[in-house]
Amino acid sequence: MAREVVLSGMQPTGKLHLGNYEGALKNWVSLQDDYDMYCCIVDWHALTSMFNETEQMKASIFEMAVDYLASGLDGEKCAIFVQSQVKEHAELYLLFSMIIPIPWLERVPSYKEKSKSLGLDSYGFLGYPLLQAADILIYRANYVPVGKDQVAHIELTREVARRFNGFYQEVFPEPQAKLTKFAEVPGTDGRKMSKSYENIISLADTPEETAAKLKTMFTDPEKLRMGDPGHPEICPVYALHKIYTGEGLEKIAETCRSGELGCVADKKHLTESINDALAPVRSMRAELVGHPDVVWDVLNDGAKRARDRAQETMDMVRSAMGLTYDS
Repeated sequence: MAREVVLSGMQPTGKLHLGNYEGALKNWVSLQDDYDMYCCIVDWHALTSMFNETEQMKASIFEMAVDYLASGLDGEKCAIFVQSQVKEHAELYLLFSMIIPIPWLERVPSYKEKSKSLGLDSYGFLGYPLLQAADILIYRANYVPVGKDQVAHIELTREVARRFNGFYQEVFPEPQAKLTKFAEVPGTDGRKMSKSYENIISLADTPEETAAKLKTMFTDPEKLRMGDPGHPEICPVYALHKIYTGEGLEKIAETCRSGELGCVADKKHLTESINDALAPVRSMRAELVGHPDVVWDVLNDGAKRARDRAQETMDMVRSAMGLTYDS
């Protein structure tokens, strides 16, 4: 029996951080053995806000691909590729744009939020959710791993599939959001880890860089000096401990609450835990950076495999719409 299909993707922002790793990549790795996985680097989506900063695009794509592979994605098990190398995404997007009402796009929550906060008003930005729908449906994906904040995008994709199937014939499954428990990873300032906040720990950081960043990390605001009782449940450092520290977690909480454990020592424990956990990722990353041809070969092979599936879908779409003009 054919396996069900999963589509995932990220914009090429360069080197990934712990939030990306815990929130998405580790989950993708766990899925690749059980599904036909398509893992996309969505460079066209990045152009909605980076249209005048394209000189760094290739380098950012490379760094992201390195992190995909170093984190455990296997180019033999899943197709890892760059969106723009599969032109069928654009063709399906164009055809969808002929049948989807503009209000459907304007009601997507992120459109209103980001158009104001980022000052984006391009046609491409308005059509971003529809291109995302094309990204998913071109592979006839059954599932898309997302967090709760992305469910609205998946629902739009389901509506697009229903509208197309209703107008023509059934080509597309209605994909389901595959909600998984994404770790909420705090940054060094206590807010959600994000490049825009400049509070990240990158997978590419050295152990020394990681230690230096964690030294500055916000802790329990009520624990001002050694001996003060702490409150690990509100401490960002302890939130990272819950992800990266194993057997010693309960003792850290206990000694924090009693005041026995100071914040400096606590951060040293966390640094050791994170560096130990990331050691194999960083080792693989260094090897891949030293062999860039291997990385580009994975992307090229992934694009070929993705095109095979996408071309099959487009044959079905053209036939359903009556757009085949052979004699």
